[in-house]
Amino acid sequence: MIIDCHGHFTTAPPQLARWRDRQVAAAGSREAAPDPHDLVVTDDDLRRAVGDNQLRLMDERGIDLTVFSPRASFMSHHIGDFGVSAAWARICNDLVHRVATLFPDRFAMGAMLPQSPGVDPANCLPELRRAVEELGAVAVNLNPDPSGGRWTAPPLTDRSWYPLYEALAAYDVPAMIHVSTSCNPAFHTTGAHYLNADTTAFMQLVQGDLFADFPTLRLVIPHGGGAVPYHWGRFRGLAAALGRPDPETLLDNVFFDTCVYHQPGIDLLARVVPSGSLLFASEMIGAVRSVDPRTGHHYDDTRRYVDATEHLSDAQRAAVYSGNALRAHPRLAARLAAAGR
Repeated sequence: MIIDCHGHFTTAPPQLARWRDRQVAAAGSREAAPDPHDLVVTDDDLRRAVGDNQLRLMDERGIDLTVFSPRASFMSHHIGDFGVSAAWARICNDLVHRVATLFPDRFAMGAMLPQSPGVDPANCLPELRRAVEELGAVAVNLNPDPSGGRWTAPPLTDRSWYPLYEALAAYDVPAMIHVSTSCNPAFHTTGAHYLNADTTAFMQLVQGDLFADFPTLRLVIPHGGGAVPYHWGRFRGLAAALGRPDPETLLDNVFFDTCVYHQPGIDLLARVVPSGSLLFASEMIGAVRSVDPRTGHHYDDTRRYVDATEHLSDAQRAAVYSGNALRAHPRLAARLAAAGR
């Protein structure tokens, strides 16, 4: 079985973006916010949205199931206040839940949280509970920078995040550390902000003792860990200089995904990071959607790279494709086991 642990609903029906445009406009003015009931998306709309896109590519690439969450760049937690984020998160989570319900063998729900700059993360707990208990979410996306590139939030090891970690540990649900749109023109959203955030999050974990307090908490750092594997020696050296444990000790709780879009990058990732801490992922129809003219294949067809790397044994490759994902996502493992898969 091949599980893609990193998929977003980037192909949502256009009426979702139109409703969001109205909400954003209202957030910056005195006009009334749009009613969520004004958004009408039929099941056929959803079938078309994924059938011609994610499902088609999953079939072509031999991917069995995707952990599917709302579009990351659409989270935009820096827009409006907590009420805006709460309404938007609920709508987006409901749509992803409906996709997972329509195609239960192909998608498992990942949820977004209604984060907002300067607002206590504990305010996200009601939506987290709803997503897990009512909608069946097996993972959540956690934005370490709700300010959208201004980095006003405290480090992930700060105790203000602990109520979320307590709930995630209790639910046995992992968090993917995933930022959203950058409103800082110095940082391109997908080319700089995403990768900067991945690197920053890992360094925050190096500096803290988060997993001493939450030994069962699991975090996924996407996009191959940003700069982390490429600079593994730097992180080891900094950890030693700071009197911190070797970064490899974090890898009982931290996973990196394979959203790296060329063969040398996957080769490096597989050489540096122990295979037990790698999760197969593609983020298909995401940041990089085009065909590489050098290979004739889509950049985000990451299965080709994982298949081709010489730095994984057959057993390790199988673990990267599904075994590690099932360890990282116990609720998904339980669901598949109950279905006899």
